[in-house]
Amino acid sequence: MMFIPLHDRVLVRRIEGDDKTSGGLIIPDNAKEKPQEGEVVSVGAGARDDAGARIAMDVKAGDKILFGKWSGTEIKIDSEELMIMKESDILGIMA
Repeated sequence: MMFIPLHDRVLVRRIEGDDKTSGGLIIPDNAKEKPQEGEVVSVGAGARDDAGARIAMDVKAGDKILFGKWSGTEIKIDSEELMIMKESDILGIMA
């Protein structure tokens, strides 16, 4: 199924973190935090300003991003866990 977010929303796939610490200890599933890193799957057309003109989106599909811990809403599309969030919830693009 293809999903295109509306306005200034972004569809994001979480990128899973490591299962081990830098010292080699294995982190159990119940102690792991949800990753705050993801890949943009699709973006909306952008918000509109007061004059009605579109404000271009700063992110595009394929960008690796960082987002806040409590950002977005988790959704399930074709049995895949994804997140939808506003572009303003994105902290930055990883180069």
